Amino acid sequence: MTFFELLQTEDLNSLQTIFAVDVEKNRQLEADVQAIVQAVRDRGDAACIEMTEKFDGVRMTPDTMEISAQERKDAAKTLPEALIQALYSAAEHIETFHSSQMPSDFHIERPGVLLEDRLLPIERVGVYIPGGRAKYPSTVLMTVIPARIAGVREIIMVSPPDRETGRIDPSLLAAANIAGVDRIFRIGGAQAVAALAYGTETIPAVDKIVGPGNAYVAEAKRQVFGRVGIDMLAGPTELAIWMDETAPVDWVAQDVFAQMEHDPNTRTLLVSTHRESLEAVRQRCSEILPRLPRSEILQQSCQRNTVFVYAQNDILAAAAVNAFAPEHLQLMLKEPRAVLHRIRHAGAVFVGHYTPTALGDYIAGPNHTLPTLGSARFSSALSVYDFLRRQHVVTYSREAIENEGPLAVQLAEHEALLNHALSVAIRYEKD
Repeated sequence: MTFFELLQTEDLNSLQTIFAVDVEKNRQLEADVQAIVQAVRDRGDAACIEMTEKFDGVRMTPDTMEISAQERKDAAKTLPEALIQALYSAAEHIETFHSSQMPSDFHIERPGVLLEDRLLPIERVGVYIPGGRAKYPSTVLMTVIPARIAGVREIIMVSPPDRETGRIDPSLLAAANIAGVDRIFRIGGAQAVAALAYGTETIPAVDKIVGPGNAYVAEAKRQVFGRVGIDMLAGPTELAIWMDETAPVDWVAQDVFAQMEHDPNTRTLLVSTHRESLEAVRQRCSEILPRLPRSEILQQSCQRNTVFVYAQNDILAAAAVNAFAPEHLQLMLKEPRAVLHRIRHAGAVFVGHYTPTALGDYIAGPNHTLPTLGSARFSSALSVYDFLRRQHVVTYSREAIENEGPLAVQLAEHEALLNHALSVAIRYEKD
């Protein structure tokens, strides 16, 4: 853990150095993924089957790559009823929130001119869901439901099979049924991304790929971007907590560890204008860490990427948060809304002592697929908007082109694009 004192704005430069992410490409990873992507492009199903056996230890055939309707139907039968009900409740909250995001077409008119803005859903979307040891049915709901609300025609889900059973976890299949997935394939890693991007004999090519994954998945998404759209290039999870002396120390410590258990590379910032509060949290984290679940991962994250920042005032505290641009931000303050206007860069903000990030991960309703690695400065949470395209429609009457055409000709001639000018003028000039 690093303790940093932010006493004046000049100190922000040093603080940003601590937060800086090493974006130097992993050349070996890039080459390995490139080989996988090319193999799938060249050999389709055969490459997917070969790599699934190599990386996941599971043998498949083209006939067993897709999850059968019966296997999907049986999934919920193996799960506790309480879990099924929790998934349905979470799905309802997610659907309610994202339905409210749905924009509408619009049009404007001026004499003889009709200008339209049409919303069209993406035709086919691929959703990558981590599998194996990781089982995140919440991510199925978070990625699929906005796509369905947007009107995506077909939603394809891929997830790596369990090494021991060769199957996809029943909770993922149950969530897929609830969310409305059309087809599911037992394949993961870079080969799954390549299959979605280029298509194989069995797996259809999609128009956009969304969903989290490991470094190989992220690199594969980067390499196929342009062939298909992608949601984002996700890094390790991030949490910032802006706290004061009213924040319960035990709650803050547990909130920190809740995010750290995702990944030993989790990046964490705790900032306060009360030094004693920071020291109390740091001490409490050290005390309880050894006896918590997944303590080895927590220990690595604490040592690598955890920064405590003492800020002299609220302006500097907000500056520290904005410099980090965290995926998640908790405002554990006596008057949290009094500083909310100062927050410019954060993927999602959780307001008050009773709003831990974990609620947003599961049941609150807003999406938990959020920008990381400082990209909250220019990108947003996954939403209905990610599955829509805007199409502009322009209609001119004869009278309108006679009126406005000379303006276009004037601009085209200035840019020395004379055929542009002629294309317009030929429609209203007699000679």
